[in-house]
Amino acid sequence: MTFLQAVLIGILEGLTEFLPVSSTGHMILATALMGIQNTDFVKTFEIVIQLGAILAVVVLYFKRFTTGFRIYTKLFAAFLPTAIIGFFAYRYIKQYLFTPIVVTVALIVGGIVLILIDRWTETRTSRYEGLADISIPDAIKIGFFQSLSMIPGTSRSAASIIGGIYAGFDRTLANEFSFLLAVPTMFAASALDLVRSRGNIHSAELPILATGFVVAFISALFAMKGFIAWIQKHGFKHFGYYRIALGILFLILCWKLGINLRP
Repeated sequence: MTFLQAVLIGILEGLTEFLPVSSTGHMILATALMGIQNTDFVKTFEIVIQLGAILAVVVLYFKRFTTGFRIYTKLFAAFLPTAIIGFFAYRYIKQYLFTPIVVTVALIVGGIVLILIDRWTETRTSRYEGLADISIPDAIKIGFFQSLSMIPGTSRSAASIIGGIYAGFDRTLANEFSFLLAVPTMFAASALDLVRSRGNIHSAELPILATGFVVAFISALFAMKGFIAWIQKHGFKHFGYYRIALGILFLILCWKLGINLRP
């Protein structure tokens, strides 16, 4: 992997991690189009830049994390289903489902769902005044929705936002809860993967890892701020259209370039 590729993928990770468009799906598609082999180092690189995106959430919502403890119990409840399901199933999902064809199908199906959700939430008001007011059962519901994001192309952000809306949040609160829930979810998954792949990191590759980390952190900060303003004004439908268009475009590109959609 070159420095330019590290920068491009870092930007892609930061911009898409917290948008309902699937950062994992984008990285799988981007590396396939760039001809980057799915080596152990590339897998480690993807983990490291996710940690950069997590840091952006902590920085942006630092006051929210330090002004009260009720939110932690709700985040833990929402994190638990993903943690349990991921512990038993993630290895098999990563082995058999991390393919371009799964990503493209998930992008298109998820796009249709987002368009439908957008219409449903157009005049919806929240049952809860704030994030910490959500009940434990409703937080667990969000967690089960989020666990669907282990299928690449689904999007952790999209799954948890849809779960938040189903549980009673409006668009803005569902989005903010999704941001906060990303911290324990992504940190646990990234830390576990990083421990397993620690032998893949060599000193000569550290500058590339650092570059991707910093770029992902900066681009994630801008993406989160812009996303909140966007959904308040425009909703989710444009992300749905984008997902459908991207899925179809990638299928066409794979056919034209002869890229294998299967493992």
